[in-house]
Amino acid sequence: METFNIPATPSLMKEFLRQMGGTAVIDGGLATVLELHGADLNDPLWSAKCLLTSPHLIRSVHLDYLEAGADIIITASYQATIQGFEAKGFSREQSENLLKKSVDIALEARRIYYERWSKSSSGGTGDGRILKNRPILVAASVGSYGAYLADGSEYSGCYGEAMTVNALKEFHRRRVQVLAEAGPDIIAFETVPNKIEAQAFAELLEEEHIKIPAWLTFNSKDGVNVVSGDSLLQCASIAESCKQVVAVGINCTPPRFIHDLILAIKKVTTKPIVIYPNSGERYDADRKEWVENTGVSDEDFVSYVNKWCEIGASLVGGCCRTTPNTIKAIYRALSDRSPAAPGQK
Repeated sequence: METFNIPATPSLMKEFLRQMGGTAVIDGGLATVLELHGADLNDPLWSAKCLLTSPHLIRSVHLDYLEAGADIIITASYQATIQGFEAKGFSREQSENLLKKSVDIALEARRIYYERWSKSSSGGTGDGRILKNRPILVAASVGSYGAYLADGSEYSGCYGEAMTVNALKEFHRRRVQVLAEAGPDIIAFETVPNKIEAQAFAELLEEEHIKIPAWLTFNSKDGVNVVSGDSLLQCASIAESCKQVVAVGINCTPPRFIHDLILAIKKVTTKPIVIYPNSGERYDADRKEWVENTGVSDEDFVSYVNKWCEIGASLVGGCCRTTPNTIKAIYRALSDRSPAAPGQK
């Protein structure tokens, strides 16, 4: 039932946004909803553990988000690395197959969604699900080196002075190749905490002639710099200079910081800006859990959305601690905006 032809080239995102009327919705937290479905993620593999134990739950969460109005779903590969799987005793081939599986599950969820749409008679159902024939992108998630360490260092960017761009490229190289070969529409380099990892990702895309476009999203804890203290302007400039990067932005950052971060990114990029904050809750790296009641409600979160789009964001969703309810509220907020005329960006 997939009736949309969006080429996997550097023009992918602009064509996608043109078809979407200028703005699009990204999904929300994966691990958050997996846990609501009963998954136990107390493991260094985090949400990637479900690739082993309960892939049907991952597919179900993808469908939850599609039926909440998400136009882009992000695979369960954020914390999935070949090195992490091998540490669990899997062979290189098994590890690569698990990475591929994360993309396969998302592609299957998209196929099922289109089947459900084709059997429905309108743009929704009586139970509140949103069923629309629209372009849907699958984004293959690549988490930072800090995510693999599972020690919270993706929230600090402190990899030690010995870490280099070349070492990060070697860590990520095969993982990026496998995910690209699995056939997603885009690669999402997420929660990038420092400049050297942004540089490593940009160089990898060019060195390996990766044909799949990518986005780079950074995280911030002060609304000015990325979490390591590196300049956001310098990090976003790296993304701007790489032709395979088709969008740049911010994820897993409290909503209150997003406005100023968008304005900063706009100073150095002409590419679409992608924004998917967390709920604003604080993460305790020592206890490996989010501190409850430190975030904002769905209503407050969504109250920001139109303003973000007015000042430059084109793609908006949620990260940790957001749910399909958050995404449905974003979808409704963006649906209230007047769409761009056909042919306008």
